[in-house]
Amino acid sequence: MLDVLTVVTGVAALLLGAWCGWAAYRDQPTKDWHFIGMAVVTLLALVQLIVGIVQLARGEKPEQGTTIFVAYLLGAFACVPAAGFLSLGERSRWGSVTVAASGVVLAVLEVRLYDIWGG
Repeated sequence: MLDVLTVVTGVAALLLGAWCGWAAYRDQPTKDWHFIGMAVVTLLALVQLIVGIVQLARGEKPEQGTTIFVAYLLGAFACVPAAGFLSLGERSRWGSVTVAASGVVLAVLEVRLYDIWGG
């Protein structure tokens, strides 16, 4: 795995979480700018998914097993978009809370992916 990509994705996820958490604190739903932030974080997770699959295809193996590694990659990729769709249905501060929580969850998943790979 690319350590730099893992760190950048985790930091971007935490920034998104803080931004949406601030919106929730101010009693605001997710806005268009939040969705642009979600798209950026999702793009980083997609790049990480592709890099992880390419490394597996090249014969590199994670220390803790390929199945769990792929499961975490897919979960990391799906985390923020799922919260984004939920926030569309909940047009109150709780939509922002959902996205903020997904940012924190994605950051934790990044740490776990690093551990699974052998970091």
